[in-house]
Amino acid sequence: MYQENQEVYDIEALMRKYGNDVLRTAYMYVKDSHLAEDIFQEVFIKVNQKLHTFQGESSIKTWIIRITINACKDYIKSAWNQKVTQLTEVHENTLAGEDDYRAVEQADESRMVRDAVINLPQKYKDVLLCVYYQDMTVTEAAKLLGIAEGTAKSRLSRAKEKLRLSLEGRI
Repeated sequence: MYQENQEVYDIEALMRKYGNDVLRTAYMYVKDSHLAEDIFQEVFIKVNQKLHTFQGESSIKTWIIRITINACKDYIKSAWNQKVTQLTEVHENTLAGEDDYRAVEQADESRMVRDAVINLPQKYKDVLLCVYYQDMTVTEAAKLLGIAEGTAKSRLSRAKEKLRLSLEGRI
């Protein structure tokens, strides 16, 4: 437990509050649910070990997401990852009836959007994930990523354009 400016941070409370954000961010980087869970564990171990170093210059969520992004980037550039061929997961969809048609269609659309985001160049994906998946402002995203606010706005605009072009005609 760590206390800063009358705010007490408990690791379990942080995991409950930000765990889904960490998992979602990790998945968008590593594209594998099991690896995302491993990164989740790694992130909260680091958070627990380094909580006393949190200076409050950003929100605790921003700090945790920055740790997550760094852990993902470390994994992606690791020698082990570069040598291992990842197996693709097979998802079986069964239709129970006509009522499920729209749900399956929406899931397919969501999967296409998620895949398009995953395939964006890293610098565009970083900004997009911060703003749209973590509900950060462009200013917060820029600070988290260590870039100028104008650069973040430009990258976000380019990311949206790349997504539009990628998804054009698919949905």
